[in-house]
Amino acid sequence: MRQLRDVPAPAKLNLFLHVTGRRADGYHLLQTVFTFIDLADHLHFTLRDDGVVRRITDIPGVPEDQDLIVRAARLLRQTAGVAAGVDIEVDKRIPAGGGLGGGSSDAASTLVALNRLWDAGLSREQLQALGLSLGADVPVFVFGQSAFAQGVGEALQPCPVPPASYVLFVPTISVATATVFSYPHLTRDTKSLIMHDFAGHDIHRFGKNDLQAAACALFKPLSLIVSWFESEGIAARMTGSGACFFAAFSSHEQAQACRRRAELALASHPEVRQWLGQIVVCHGLGQHPLYNWI
Repeated sequence: MRQLRDVPAPAKLNLFLHVTGRRADGYHLLQTVFTFIDLADHLHFTLRDDGVVRRITDIPGVPEDQDLIVRAARLLRQTAGVAAGVDIEVDKRIPAGGGLGGGSSDAASTLVALNRLWDAGLSREQLQALGLSLGADVPVFVFGQSAFAQGVGEALQPCPVPPASYVLFVPTISVATATVFSYPHLTRDTKSLIMHDFAGHDIHRFGKNDLQAAACALFKPLSLIVSWFESEGIAARMTGSGACFFAAFSSHEQAQACRRRAELALASHPEVRQWLGQIVVCHGLGQHPLYNWI
């Protein structure tokens, strides 16, 4: 029985995220730099010969037919004319509603893995196009490199990111992306950039996240956490539409020192501690672990 076990689906960070406009159809125009970290979901695929695509892991709050993993598998099967099916197991480690792209990453790893398991033969560009029909963040995970993204997030250019370790602050709340983008006072007119504009800059401290102020206004615990960062001198920034924040360091030792200092400081701030579920150190990935599978 053919299987692919422990297929990684890594989380992403938006090192900055600017909202530069809004299209007539309501979609927002963005500019961002994506990079990957070693926090990852793990997927397991077992070939079926009856054409059935089935998720055999229960995920609370995510019905099977609505799961991007299942939708990605069925879309690839239909597009490539595949006769086989698959059983899919999911080991979720990326928090939902955290701005880390867990669902999009799962969908992308499903496309890449099943393209191999089913011998579908689609190119990277074809898989990216399928991914875009599932969600704006899916293509970058298929693209497989740190990238400068524009449009709704689908226009991608390779963008080298220096090696880094990240302290990831994971709040106990989830944030709905649509809620943040619909905030009436969201900044939607940040000046557009070209890659040359941040050449020579520290990419981890360049720009800002235009969604952070909106998320903090809508979800008060995030505002409390940001105020605590400022009081402790922690240079943390939100990723995506939240709720997670990250601080970048050039070495693992510096990141661990920040994590220890933050844990100690939280002991005297129970009003913040209740909203910060985890503080973990992650490492940046120069390339998606499935990059060479296509």
